[in-house]
Amino acid sequence: MNRSVTPTSSVFQKAPSQSRSSSSGWLGLLIPAILLILWEIFSAIGIFPPNLLPAPSTIALTLLNLTLSGELVEHIAVTFYRVFLGFFLGAFAATILGSFTGYSRAAYRLLDPLLQALRNIPSLAWVPLFILWLGIYESSKIALIAVGVFFPVYLNLMTGIQHVDRKLVEVGQAYRLNQLQLIGRVFLPATLPTYIVGLRSGLGLGWMFVVAAEIMGASSGLGYLLVDGQTTGRPDIIIASILLFAVCGKLTDVLLAAIGKRFLSWQDSYISQS
Repeated sequence: MNRSVTPTSSVFQKAPSQSRSSSSGWLGLLIPAILLILWEIFSAIGIFPPNLLPAPSTIALTLLNLTLSGELVEHIAVTFYRVFLGFFLGAFAATILGSFTGYSRAAYRLLDPLLQALRNIPSLAWVPLFILWLGIYESSKIALIAVGVFFPVYLNLMTGIQHVDRKLVEVGQAYRLNQLQLIGRVFLPATLPTYIVGLRSGLGLGWMFVVAAEIMGASSGLGYLLVDGQTTGRPDIIIASILLFAVCGKLTDVLLAAIGKRFLSWQDSYISQS
């Protein structure tokens, strides 16, 4: 008796997965859109006082005026420059030290206790020290951002290397892989997912630290725009700056996540099927 068996490939199609992933991106805009609409309605009927919480239309008009004057583009460009340079320096140092302390037990015992102690220092505690050492110019701001980026990248990379499955290492050694081959074929693929998570966490902290950095005597940047709105008593400027931080941080995180997804395309993970 012949029975027709449906091939697995016909049941689990990749195209619906791609359509679902694209639709989920738009789905994430649903709640912010609803909140904006409710915000506008409550502002129009007077529930939200305009001197404390201006309507979204008022904030949009403020952003439009800042854009037409060219001031907004300058502030965004300066903040992006500081975040990306601080992110690069912090992530680079964290990659070097995280690799050493994760792979070498001697380096772990020597360096990790000091780095873990430094990790618990509040961000604002670094501000007077960096001003003393580097002045109030760009170097102190970028150094502060680099410190914020460093620790999550370092911790994720070191932990990822230390938790590589011992059996995988033993298999590599059984195939007589040298140290470089073992790192490239075993440690790097096994550690890459946690490393990318560390990079995303570090980038998020970089956007947080840039606010503290731009309070340090900056004359431009979104942090400066935020403080200027507070000084002049303009809540529309304050809220516009906060929203710009959220949008810029989200865009850079999406970009970094997309890059990481391409590097991890070989993974047969649960999320890749949904």
